[in-house]
Order: sequence, then structure tokens, then C-alpha cells
Amino acid sequence: MISFVRGRLAFVTENSVEIDVGGVGYEVFVPTSVISELPPKGNEVELYTYLNVKEDEMSLFGFLNRDALSVFKHLISVSGVGPKGALGLLSAVSPDDLRFAVLSSDVKLLSKAPGIGKKTAERLVIELRDKFGKDAEIRAIDREVQNTAAFSDSDPRQDTVLALIELGFPGSEAYKAVRELDPEIKDVELLLKQALKRLGR
Repeated sequence: MISFVRGRLAFVTENSVEIDVGGVGYEVFVPTSVISELPPKGNEVELYTYLNVKEDEMSLFGFLNRDALSVFKHLISVSGVGPKGALGLLSAVSPDDLRFAVLSSDVKLLSKAPGIGKKTAERLVIELRDKFGKDAEIRAIDREVQNTAAFSDSDPRQDTVLALIELGFPGSEAYKAVRELDPEIKDVELLLKQALKRLGR
């Protein structure tokens, strides 16, 4: 297993890079979001990688941090989602936004990625919710408010999120808006009004 590749950035395409490691060029497929964060060609770069082995080819998929790589591995564990589909998802949404989408059953957002239809998106929600686990939920909502952001059923912010979803907002956007509100506010009506302002309503 090739867990990471570090070397000189030699070439960049729309969805891959070539890294010169001691005179050997490694082609690594990356999300499009990674391309904009790379240093200029000729500089050193490090990518955390996953080696996909098939009968007729071996492909490397790379990410700038281990968190993105972990999400990628979760994605490809779902039936019907291959490495390229997972890469497309992480090109369309960030790892945190993807977690938000799964936690809030936001099938619409997950379906935006090329090759991910409604049924596959629904499967992602079902299979990944448990795999992310409690720690992943907390990270996804907000590290800075991790003690309160996991919204229990008795938390008025959870009712606010559900109300926003009923009003037609994607679950991921609802969570984002509500997590930024003052956790000391307990009135759902007030929370809803403030959240709607953040959402431009």
C-alpha cells in the first residue's frame, strides 16, 4: 500500500497531478478542489494516497489531508460507488459538507456529483451515517462547538433544523445556519427567525 507520496510537482491536469519522486513520476488522481490548493510546479508537494488495484490497472488517488482520504475510503465502501465516483463527490463538495449531507439526509446535494443518482445517494446516507459515527458528526457540525453541536432531540436547535428542512432548505444548509446561532437561545421561534436571516429569507 502506498500511503503517501512526497516529491516535486511536475505536471498538473484537470483531475490529476504528476509527482517526481526521486526521478520516478507518479500519476495521482485528485479532486478538482485540490488543484487550486497546490503550490506552483517545481515545488514539493505531499499527498495522502489510496492505491486502487484492478486486473488491468493500478491507480493512485490523492488528497491533501488524511481526513479527506478517510472520507474517500468510506465512500468507496458503499456499493455502487467506485473511486472515480467518490472523487467526483469530493470535487463537488468538501468532506465536511459531505458529512453534513449524510447526517441530514440531503440526497439532493449528494446527487449533484457526476455518476451519483438518487438511489446511490440514498444508499450513501443509509450506509455512511453509522460509519461516520458520533465523533464524525461532531467534527462535521463544528469543532469549535463540539460539546453542543451534535443537537440532541431535546435541543431546540434540532427542532429549528427540522423546521428549516420542512420549509424546503437542504439539511446541510439548515445545520450550517443553526450551528452559528447563540447556543444560549432556547426559543425555537427566535432561533428560526435568526436562521432564516442567515439564509437570506
